Amino acid sequence: MGDVRRRGVVVLGVTALVAPLTFALGAAPAQAASCTTKTGPHQKKVEKFLGRPADGKQSTADCKAIRAFQTRHGITPNIGYAGPVTWGVMDLMTKQKAVGKNPNKSGKCPVNKGRIACVDLSLQLSWIQDGKKLVHGPVPVRTGRDGHETRTGLKKVYWRNIDHVSTIYDVPMPYSQFFDGGQAFHSAGVSMWNPPGSHGCVNMTKADAKKYWSLLKKGDDVYVYGRKPGT
Repeated sequence: MGDVRRRGVVVLGVTALVAPLTFALGAAPAQAASCTTKTGPHQKKVEKFLGRPADGKQSTADCKAIRAFQTRHGITPNIGYAGPVTWGVMDLMTKQKAVGKNPNKSGKCPVNKGRIACVDLSLQLSWIQDGKKLVHGPVPVRTGRDGHETRTGLKKVYWRNIDHVSTIYDVPMPYSQFFDGGQAFHSAGVSMWNPPGSHGCVNMTKADAKKYWSLLKKGDDVYVYGRKPGT
């Protein structure tokens, strides 16, 4: 009976932090009626990131390229404006790429725990290591937004449910591996750079969530550190 009661508590905790239906299903924002002609505060940097002529002036072609990027990653309003949210996503992508295959260069994720899943909130990256050996990753993740931050510290995978479904939103959370109350690794049908973030879970692509499922087991350590941009 004790186990049944604990499972009930777990399920209630899980459902409290699941993303709303539109985010979980990956609903794309509605197409903007027209491109903006306004030059954004990050125009030149955004143009350079997209491989456009970096003259710092908005053009029709610039707007179309920016809007396509915004639509792909769920940035709203997707009107082609080179604003702080769009540039923030691009800047994060650049920093993630610079990490290469050495995500634990700072040594912040413990190397004396054996198999461990690391989550760097500052860079929105996760990876799995065994001691000092990199086993998988780093991969981009989507963690908790402001007010629903993914909690930091050393945790353990305590419950796994490959076909978990939220009882609040009736939304699937495939390959769920819970490590802190209702916070879990699981796949999500949105871009990993979709702002503002999850409701506390560590969202992953289906391929990465499936790989984590195959590599982790109940009792494995999870270490979360840093601070997500914008929280």
